[in-house]
Amino acid sequence: MTRAPVLTVTDRGLFCPAGDFHIDPWHPVDRALITHGHADHARPGSARYLSTDLCAPVLFHRLGNITLETAPYDRQIAIGGATVSFHPAGHVPGSAQIRVEVGGEVWCVSGDYKTEADGLSTPFEPVGCHTFITECTFGLPVFRWRPQAELAAEINGWWRQARADGQTPVLGAYALGKAQRLLCLLDRQRGPVLTHGAIETTTEILRQQGIPLPPTILITPDTKIADHPGAIVLAPPSAFGSAWMGRLGPITTGFASGWMQLRGIRRRRGGDRGFAISDHADWPGLNAAIAATGAERVLVTHGYTDSFARWLTEQGYDAAPLETRYGGDEAEADAS
Repeated sequence: MTRAPVLTVTDRGLFCPAGDFHIDPWHPVDRALITHGHADHARPGSARYLSTDLCAPVLFHRLGNITLETAPYDRQIAIGGATVSFHPAGHVPGSAQIRVEVGGEVWCVSGDYKTEADGLSTPFEPVGCHTFITECTFGLPVFRWRPQAELAAEINGWWRQARADGQTPVLGAYALGKAQRLLCLLDRQRGPVLTHGAIETTTEILRQQGIPLPPTILITPDTKIADHPGAIVLAPPSAFGSAWMGRLGPITTGFASGWMQLRGIRRRRGGDRGFAISDHADWPGLNAAIAATGAERVLVTHGYTDSFARWLTEQGYDAAPLETRYGGDEAEADAS
């Protein structure tokens, strides 16, 4: 007899019939289990939410006064006929994979993840399962991330040259995860780090959770760049080209994103420099993570789904694309 799937896709999102809950739904539902706080995975309007305890402060900030239950990593929770638990995804602080077990059948929803430890997020841990639902935002062989130390040297060299040229470097970074990761890579001996309000707000939320982050200076209408010699500015991409940027004087711009690996996208973004750094797994990371789960079946979502599923099939997996409405790389729409 064929078993009913542990999870199905409905018009509202990934649904577990045995537990009567959704995971990262894209429309309001009665009960939503959330992998992390980026806007394409954590949407408003649901009656009840469940997330990791580390994710909760960001969810309250972004979704308002929601009804939220929390759990630490690895704790098993019975919901109807299902048993669920959260496991580190390494994507951003508080991010999780969600393990769902029904009648001895185990599925794992990865959410977004990266396998490289960044010093801020709880490092990724593979979850043994029968079916693994994986993102593949960067599921092509061209995407291979350089070591963080090399990227830090490149970014700090750009900062140094900009100041020597009489320009203020403005580095575009998404407000949750990427900005804080960059903050820890910047060489503070070169000067202070000034921030856009969206980045400063999220950074302060993480600080209040006890995550050690270097000091920053919020840019206000009264801020004068000349009063902060040697400074670098962190801003969300939505600020680029805005009146806010116009107040910074002579600038040079850079973007930090995995998409900077592709020259065409670097040109379209219009920045002066691109730095290929991502909070998603690269090609080797995706393949290693999938192998570590021991899963026989792999469902592939948001990214190069068709080509990556074909690749996995060639490697002996029972693989197929899974249509969802997640946005891929840092698709938080610069949410504050």
